[in-house]
Amino acid sequence: MLDAIRWDSDLIRRYDLAGPRYTSYPTAVQFHSQVGTFDLFHALRDSRKALRPLSLYVHVPFCANICYYCACNKVITKDRGRALPYLQRLEQEIQLIACHLDPAQKVEQLHFGGGTPTFLSHDELRQLMAHLRKHFNLLEDDSGDYGIEIDPREADWSTMGLLRELGFNRVSIGLQDLDPAVQRAVNRLQSLEETRAVIDAARTLQFRSINIDLIYGLPKQTPENFARTVEEVISLQPDRLSVFNYAHLPERFMPQRRINGNELPEPAQKLEMLERTIEQLTAAGYRYIGMDHFALPDDELAIAQEEQTLQRNFQGYTTHGHCDLIGLGVSAISQIGDLYCQNSSDLNEYQNTLAAAQLATSRGLVCNADDRLRRAVIQQLICNFSLEFAAIEQQFNIDFQGYFGALWPQLQGMASDGLIALDRERIAVLPAGRLLVRSVCMVFDAYLEQQNRQRFSRVI
Repeated sequence: MLDAIRWDSDLIRRYDLAGPRYTSYPTAVQFHSQVGTFDLFHALRDSRKALRPLSLYVHVPFCANICYYCACNKVITKDRGRALPYLQRLEQEIQLIACHLDPAQKVEQLHFGGGTPTFLSHDELRQLMAHLRKHFNLLEDDSGDYGIEIDPREADWSTMGLLRELGFNRVSIGLQDLDPAVQRAVNRLQSLEETRAVIDAARTLQFRSINIDLIYGLPKQTPENFARTVEEVISLQPDRLSVFNYAHLPERFMPQRRINGNELPEPAQKLEMLERTIEQLTAAGYRYIGMDHFALPDDELAIAQEEQTLQRNFQGYTTHGHCDLIGLGVSAISQIGDLYCQNSSDLNEYQNTLAAAQLATSRGLVCNADDRLRRAVIQQLICNFSLEFAAIEQQFNIDFQGYFGALWPQLQGMASDGLIALDRERIAVLPAGRLLVRSVCMVFDAYLEQQNRQRFSRVI
């Protein structure tokens, strides 16, 4: 079974290194300012000619309250009026992008992230969705994969009803931890009742999928109190769970400076939290998809992994990796063919650039032949836990062992350690290696040695 995991403390100690999460390869660390609007227009033209389906990501950066652990691009404000000028520029961006695409290109996937998308008023959400429908070919039959991130403190039954009416059929709910002491330590007070109310609304309104986000390694967490949170979450029966390792990087993310480092759990406690969580979720019938993600066996991600059609992009694990991803809003990233590009991460710069009728593309990367090859290798490993050399050799016209000969000693070492099975035809990530699949992918990362590892979280 694909979801089998074997906990091996010795392997984890040796291979729990800092490294990328591989929502892309090359990663965003490699983006540079030589890529700009001209490259984006060129990629959009190719997408239009090929009539490729689309995945849209819309970034809403505003939050009413700050969560100390957060590393997202956000603007903390109680002033709801700040959303209006942003939405005006976002609508302008939508129009500028859409005119370079074909109306026949269907939007198979749509995701609103943030920030807190429900920071927007009901009228603002209606207007934004109407503008998207005017300029993009959104599906009207509820067959699309249309999701939105929800903060239960910012949503009620009427909000959930509006979202369903607007076409959303998936919700991702930030929970993180239910223990009041932990919540106070990270400035996110959120009751189980608030969360349950949003989930009950989603089920009543026939949302297709519910995801809950948890974080382990937060201040004041212990293996015992986090296990109680996981138990309560299991009782809510979400379709998917994301269980993230908190990466404490206060030198990079200013809000994290408000966290008392002395209150963070020890590494051994974090490992125990993860081990217990895996045991609890497995016993409850959840499958380990990979990279902190769990899903019920009848979930689309679990089925796609069984059928070896699972993919990964900036939206995480997905069944829509064949789509061109268009990122809209401040800091949003697009992946269109071989182009990655990112909007400015500065709100004022984003808005001022669009006010001048220019797109806010600030940096990016165009994949070369080696990037495309390594991207395919990493994608197979991180999604399917296996890699057939023949398929890569045929697709890229290479001899696999010859091309990656310099990496063979590392792979053989991993095979000797029981992380992978390796022969002349394939790599298979073994049950003891599945939690460490990022470490296997890192072997194939041509850029990693040039990078500062402190920019990345640890594997576990």
